[in-house]
Amino acid sequence: MKYVSTRGQAPAVDSLQALLHGLAPDGGLYVPQGALEPLPPQADYRSTMVSLLARFFPEMEAKAREAAVASSLARFRSAEAVPLKAVAPGVHFLELFHGPTYAFKDVALTLLPHLLSYAAQARNAGEVCVLTATSGDTGSAAMEGFAGVPGTRVLTFYPQVGTSEIQRRQMVCCQGENVAACAIAGNFDDAQAAVKAAFADPALAERARAHGSLLSSANSINIGRLFPQICYYLECARKLAQPFDVVVPTGNFGNLLAAYFAKLLGAPIGRFTVASNANRVVCDFIQSGTYNARRDFHVTNSPSMDILVSSNVERLLWLLTGGDCAQVRAWEEQLKAEGAFTLTPAALEALHRDFASGWATPEETERAIADLWQRFGYLADPHTAIGWKVLQELPATGRPTVIAATASPWKFPATMLRALTGSAPADDFAAARALGELTGQTPELLALESAPIRFSQVTAKAAVPETIAASFGF
Repeated sequence: MKYVSTRGQAPAVDSLQALLHGLAPDGGLYVPQGALEPLPPQADYRSTMVSLLARFFPEMEAKAREAAVASSLARFRSAEAVPLKAVAPGVHFLELFHGPTYAFKDVALTLLPHLLSYAAQARNAGEVCVLTATSGDTGSAAMEGFAGVPGTRVLTFYPQVGTSEIQRRQMVCCQGENVAACAIAGNFDDAQAAVKAAFADPALAERARAHGSLLSSANSINIGRLFPQICYYLECARKLAQPFDVVVPTGNFGNLLAAYFAKLLGAPIGRFTVASNANRVVCDFIQSGTYNARRDFHVTNSPSMDILVSSNVERLLWLLTGGDCAQVRAWEEQLKAEGAFTLTPAALEALHRDFASGWATPEETERAIADLWQRFGYLADPHTAIGWKVLQELPATGRPTVIAATASPWKFPATMLRALTGSAPADDFAAARALGELTGQTPELLALESAPIRFSQVTAKAAVPETIAASFGF
């Protein structure tokens, strides 16, 4: 198995090199070279994970793959790491929030640290210094996943305004001597752009090498994030044993791209639906074929989707064009220079064969939360509720639908309580207690209220390289 860049101007690498470097030298994202053969059906979720790692990370020893999967699954609170729950007629919710930080990012980020640690030791890469940009959930999942993992260190950048208080505290209170968090004076796109620029900074790379370190990524630009997520869509295929559709609340597009890869590997998925919030750049792209990031940024009540530049769309472009790297490179250069690009007619036709989209305002999001609770007694977080709202507006296909339930409702208690009662205290922990009383459920994550805050630094976007160097001691 070799990996190539979506932009076609970097040499092919093996899986361990792709893991370690995250981003290709030409700025593109790594994708597997050649056609994807279906993955034979497996007996259970664990077996699917092991088999998929064997397919896409063949340089990793079998015992190491088994150990990595076992370590990952041990971090989940439920017997089934990713339970599939029938909530409404023909609608199943794939609960991806039973990991240590109560969000779908845990599925990959309890596994990625072991993959990176193995790759670093196998290639004598030295200490792996992991950079992460987060809109809310990736940062805490990366910090929890890497905490205490030998040979690794993590620095997470998160937007100073926009995350929920619980999301912020999951980062700034995280334990582990090898992890750190820093707010950035800006939004997620600022954080993501700064981290990507850091990977492209030769001076910073040289400082890392001189220190015996390697910069890597825990964002979904890294294939080690993408491929573990494919497994839970393959698990849906195993459990449902019939064709089905998916609706995925998404901002950076990685979670939906994983579903698309699952189809290429044999999952009988019919329609892929993007569910967006008011930052609906991907929703509009699916409908029109024009990706236009030249628009106002909105801080919403579904903060993990407050994104305008979605990195994983680049991998989708590569797939839609049959691996036309020159075309992908031209689109990405146009996006960087002009803030927008438009698909060719052939690419748009390919997109519309499989994809649909919809979006919700903050007010519609809260109405969808209330609707699910009142009709089915199901407490869905704001992102998942947008998936439900969008599904109601789509034409029926006759297939069952899987909605990716991407986070626990207890990460957003003020929004949840306001949706159910019309008002909520500003304090997340007071809101969580009130929500527990209202629903008869036990509030989760309350321990964060008294946890000591370890990280309080705020940096400007322009100062990110120096912040990285200082944090890692380069």
